[in-house]
Amino acid sequence: MAKKIFVAATQQNDGKTTVSLGLIAALKKRFDRIGFIKPIGQRYLMEQGYKVDEDSVLIEEVFGIKCNIKDMSPVAIDRGFTERFIDKGSDEDYAKSIKDSFDRVAKDKDLVIIEGTGHAGVGSVFNLSNATVAKLLDTNVILISSGGVGKPIDEVMLNKALLDKEGVNLAGVIVNKVLPEKYEKIARLVRKGLEQKDLNVFGVLPYQKILDIPTMREIKEELKITSLYEGNYLDNSVEHVLIGAMNVKDALEFVKNNSLMIIPGDRDDMIESICKVHTGRVRKKAKITGIILSGGQMPKRGAVKAIEKAAIPALITKEDTYKIASRVHSMVVKLKPQDADKIKIIVDMVEKYVDIDKVLANLK
Repeated sequence: MAKKIFVAATQQNDGKTTVSLGLIAALKKRFDRIGFIKPIGQRYLMEQGYKVDEDSVLIEEVFGIKCNIKDMSPVAIDRGFTERFIDKGSDEDYAKSIKDSFDRVAKDKDLVIIEGTGHAGVGSVFNLSNATVAKLLDTNVILISSGGVGKPIDEVMLNKALLDKEGVNLAGVIVNKVLPEKYEKIARLVRKGLEQKDLNVFGVLPYQKILDIPTMREIKEELKITSLYEGNYLDNSVEHVLIGAMNVKDALEFVKNNSLMIIPGDRDDMIESICKVHTGRVRKKAKITGIILSGGQMPKRGAVKAIEKAAIPALITKEDTYKIASRVHSMVVKLKPQDADKIKIIVDMVEKYVDIDKVLANLK
């Protein structure tokens, strides 16, 4: 019978997928045949005619895990799912679908990684919380929390209460995204605090800024913004986001390498000046990752030609400058199979900072 572990988090965007990916890479050195399942997914792609959670697709492509893609993602929560469930109830036995898919994934496997969705209570609205699913699959849980000292301990204990209620064992905790400059202090205190609660600490991971840096392509696809000019550099990283709505001289003082400039579409002077900065035609030199033209206004032909000549990817949106800037700042960067550099960083980080032997001792 396959060993198994359920990876959940104390809240969204704590790095659950990141840790799952790193754990699989580390555990592949100990187990020949590993399976993966994300029982309930909220962000899905269409694969082979099925709605499949994007994390399942990521794991399949990165590790070549061969399971039926639908079994890796048996329940996809699409828009309107929750409203339909509350109004009309379920038209399918989702618990049975999850259990049957798990059994097929686990067949002939040595280990199955089960990835949850958000915190322990997510899914309660349709009677399939992470805690309920962990009980259904008879597995122990690893909880991922992020940063700080008091915050992760408080959040872990809150989630543990729901796991306890369902009779699910919390195997241990991994604290993620700890600021590097505070790492030694926080790692010592959060370990001590959790161990005082009789909880295993499997690892404390430092924050890696590069994992949260988007590319222009990701911004375009995630925020669904129209391209004006793509060129060949959509996959360059955006390290700084600047609004170019002031006078040109003042704006140029703030421009840094790898900046995304958000500029009202009628500011031809700003657009052309930024292009000159990028191509080194002014005293200040900085490479511009991309431009978003706001307000739905098309620049004059001269400005468009300047963008094309400078080969800066440019997107255009009807949204105002403030709104699109806010959306870019709040955007969650999701790992993609082609992110080879980021994946290597994750794998190396988990191998270095997580006690894999301790994880192995707590598999069910």
